[in-house]
Amino acid sequence: MTYRVVHWGTGNVGRHALAGIIDDPRLELVGVKVSGSAKEGRDAGELAGSATRTGILATTDAAALLAAKPDCVVYTAMTDNRLVEALADLRTILTAGVNIVASAPVFLQYPWQVLPPDMLAPIEDAAAAGGASLFVNGIDPGFANDLLPLALAGTCRRVDRIRCMEILDYATYDNSAVMFDIMGFGKPLDETPMLLQPGVLSLAWGSVVRQLAAGLGVELDAVTETHERIPAPEDIEIAAGTVAAGTTAAMRFEVRGMVGDRVVTVLEHITRTRADLAPDWPRPAQEGGSYRVEITGEPNYAMDLCLSSDNGDHNHAGLVATAMRVVNAVPAVVAAAPGIRTTLDLPLITGPGRAD
Repeated sequence: MTYRVVHWGTGNVGRHALAGIIDDPRLELVGVKVSGSAKEGRDAGELAGSATRTGILATTDAAALLAAKPDCVVYTAMTDNRLVEALADLRTILTAGVNIVASAPVFLQYPWQVLPPDMLAPIEDAAAAGGASLFVNGIDPGFANDLLPLALAGTCRRVDRIRCMEILDYATYDNSAVMFDIMGFGKPLDETPMLLQPGVLSLAWGSVVRQLAAGLGVELDAVTETHERIPAPEDIEIAAGTVAAGTTAAMRFEVRGMVGDRVVTVLEHITRTRADLAPDWPRPAQEGGSYRVEITGEPNYAMDLCLSSDNGDHNHAGLVATAMRVVNAVPAVVAAAPGIRTTLDLPLITGPGRAD
């Protein structure tokens, strides 16, 4: 079966997702939605960084794309700084009866007890009205902290705690809005960025610790959060700009799922803008960064996931992995029951193998 797909958003993740759609024999690209005139009218192949021309030209006309009744929208638009608009996009698509796989908003990975009812109910109502399903995933939140740890837990006699860690050098991550405006790198330590405002970490990654708990059959009593930052010892040049001496250059945070006073599930990020910063914090398993899963129980596990690519570094590989996690989910999500679907609902998702 071939699935008719509209691609929505062609930024850092989106261009990789678009390339994946074009290459996948299971998928037929029938439209590309862009946000502005600079990309309107350009061929999908060009937007994906390919020399191949598809004949599919990008448009800003979302209504026309949905009127064509695609099977699925691959939604990779930026959401962190346009959350209201993104949620409106998702409701519109679902109400039109079109399934969605998306890389964000990340709290929709597993939104129950994470989102307030007045934000969650309209999305669930739209899915019910349109008879469509929505799956939000990637690498983190995503398979590095849902599929992988739960697969390991399936070999345990007892699980006391699951800790999922992202340990990355973000120096090559070229997105100034995320790095400076949202995460607060290059900002004074006494200035609280969007990411570290009270409750934001638990909103963004509470889905991780709650889904892990659900997968273990554990009901959490609370979700807590903690963070720390260190300053740059001198000016540091990164892909997104300059981190000035004395401003935030490394960050560490945890979101913890609690049963009483016991920590059961943990999402931890250790983010540096230069490898030698915060030498006492956990180090990655490879240069640049890695993902780590630690299970305390019987037996104990420690697993490192190291990403690389022939076409770029670990950050490039992570963008591709995020994109392809959702692109490869299209067949399963189209077949799924209407509603918000999670890794706990869907069958195993794999990529298409090469026959040549």
